[in-house]
Amino acid sequence: MKKRLTVQKISLIGLLAALSLGIYALEAMIPVSNIAGIKLGLANVVTLTAMVLLGRAEAGFVLGIRILLATTFYGTFISFAFSLCGGALAYAVMCLTVNRLDKKQLWVISVLAALAHNAGQLCVAALVSGTSAMFTLTPYLVISAVGTGVLTGLTAQRLYFSPLRRFGGSHRE
Repeated sequence: MKKRLTVQKISLIGLLAALSLGIYALEAMIPVSNIAGIKLGLANVVTLTAMVLLGRAEAGFVLGIRILLATTFYGTFISFAFSLCGGALAYAVMCLTVNRLDKKQLWVISVLAALAHNAGQLCVAALVSGTSAMFTLTPYLVISAVGTGVLTGLTAQRLYFSPLRRFGGSHRE
């Protein structure tokens, strides 16, 4: 049976994309580290929450809209490439793991997605710079991915088990 996008889901996707973009913009003002590529990734709370409440496709729309609008308002073509590659890998990992792990383990999904996001961005950095020296940042990015992944995953997990869940409808994938 083909899934339909209802007016409620389209509205919710738009609202979540706007929330995600706002969080992204606020997060851009928070200095986290002097090491390139380390961010809190708080906008990913919205993507993961959308995935467990609405579904994979809807979460993909939220992520895609955020990446496109963030690049339009705040970025460049290079930042688009970083966001797209990192976001696509993180999204793929979320899609592969969201139904394999219990919802009380959303933090694990988030850590795996953060690791994939950093791997995608490292690959873009190596391509853009033309050198594999970028991969020397891997240990720092792994440590940050675990820390920020746990933070964003526990936040998404808390949202999933909150009254917000009633807005997600009867999502079953």
